[in-house]
Amino acid sequence: MSRDITEKTKKTAALYFKDVDGEKPFELWKAFDKDLAKDLSLFITGQMYAREKIPHPTRQLVTVAALTVLSRLEELKLHIHAALNVGCTPQEIAEVIFQTAVYGGGPATNQALKTLRSVLQEKGMWPLD
Repeated sequence: MSRDITEKTKKTAALYFKDVDGEKPFELWKAFDKDLAKDLSLFITGQMYAREKIPHPTRQLVTVAALTVLSRLEELKLHIHAALNVGCTPQEIAEVIFQTAVYGGGPATNQALKTLRSVLQEKGMWPLD
């Protein structure tokens, strides 16, 4: 295992998820299979999310859009935190969620906006100006 990938994984995880409360996916995976959890983390966080082909804010907005359309609200909450941590504004995140209404429908958009509002309330960023 490359020391470089391990360091990238730690650095990227700290950047994205430094102040996220609750169980993170790695912790869940580790409870079932610590070796596989490590492999998944090294790939997802250390290789995929650490890639520099697009900026971290863009990567997180894409992730927010995909999770919104799929109505994966628990994972969406995690990535809204990550998007804010890498510099996305609440307004940018909301705009991406609104954009997905065309593809995911109104109910998915509404649930995602509620999730965004919940995260912003947790962070003391609600109401918006």
